Amino acid sequence: MADADVGDDAYGEDPTVRRLEETYAEIVGKEAGLFVPSGTMANQLSLRVLGRPGTTILCGAGSHIAAFESGAAGLNASAQLVTLDDGDGMLDPADVRFHVEAAAHHRVPPSLVCVENTAMVAGGAPWDLDRLRAVEAVGVPVHLDGARLFNAVVATGISAADYAAGATVVWSALTKGLGAPVGSVMAGSAEVVERLRVGRHHLGGQMRQAGVLAAAGLVALDQMVDRLAEDHARAAVLAAAVAERWPGAVDPDSVRTNLVVFRHPDPDALLAHLAGAGVLGGTIAPGVVRLVTHHDVDDDGIEQARKALASAP
Repeated sequence: MADADVGDDAYGEDPTVRRLEETYAEIVGKEAGLFVPSGTMANQLSLRVLGRPGTTILCGAGSHIAAFESGAAGLNASAQLVTLDDGDGMLDPADVRFHVEAAAHHRVPPSLVCVENTAMVAGGAPWDLDRLRAVEAVGVPVHLDGARLFNAVVATGISAADYAAGATVVWSALTKGLGAPVGSVMAGSAEVVERLRVGRHHLGGQMRQAGVLAAAGLVALDQMVDRLAEDHARAAVLAAAVAERWPGAVDPDSVRTNLVVFRHPDPDALLAHLAGAGVLGGTIAPGVVRLVTHHDVDDDGIEQARKALASAP
């Protein structure tokens, strides 16, 4: 980062930012890329640019867009959100088709479908590729929230380009499992990315000498993807510990990536107990706890967490 070659990204003059955008676009099989400060901005940009006024945007009820962005869609999108069942982390193509066909019956037509891969509230579940293709086949443009797309890639062996092939826009976080300190990268056609770039300016996301951040993003894409398998293996250990302490709380076989999500009767007491043992966790809904593995949690840390779970209330 200290040695990054920088310029004014607002003028397209930062060579390190350009290289990051080009690298990500190539990985996901798109024409162009755009570096943005956060994943929430990436989601909101797609809603603004692709969600047409007087239409709906379809997304999962538990998706980050619907549930975890402080209602930002109501401020940034000209279309209204319609949430669909996503209990297993995926949308049912039949639900998407219903809303398309319902437009012939006085209902509002959808202009965008948002999918999240991996699906956080479903415990980091990766999308089934055939089901994704079926959603895309309905014919509505797709926005792929790939905050943890590379976790899905490592867990399934499906390439990022295959996952993103039918998406109008895809983005991935450089933070989270990939370990960079700041930023996400979006990709799509050159025409769509240019519209996203203007939208980034509208949201105050224009950056200047951002190459110092993009340099870390290049390391993330080059060196940190394959090691996600270590996070997945460590999450499996945590899932087994949760299942042993509270039988039925989680199916360890369902934990395929780096998230362990489970119900607990008293999350506050549990999290206080874990914190007392030097282990931090969080909640994502009333009575729902989330544990996340990442680059800063090694095998010793997992063993510390396993023991804390075993003695938890």
